[in-house]
Amino acid sequence: MTRIFTLIFLAFILLVGISFSVLNSQVVHLNYYFGSWDLPLSLALMLTLGTGAILGLLGSVGVIIRLKREISKLKKGMKHVERRLTHTRSATKES
Repeated sequence: MTRIFTLIFLAFILLVGISFSVLNSQVVHLNYYFGSWDLPLSLALMLTLGTGAILGLLGSVGVIIRLKREISKLKKGMKHVERRLTHTRSATKES
């Protein structure tokens, strides 16, 4: 069932993207540090969006790695506490 919803969602996104490209097909002149480029407005916007998304992901990599390390440490600590608790319970039952 979720596959159907995923396919419908992807088809909707594709349809929106195609209509966006058709509605924004004007050519714009893009000047940047090393030259210039003539390209459709929709492509310029998509490249800008993609570049921003990639830079955002790269900026958050450090935080993600730190949080994964913290999760790993907490899981190890939890296993240690569970072992001690099991040992304590078994010692209490023997008494």
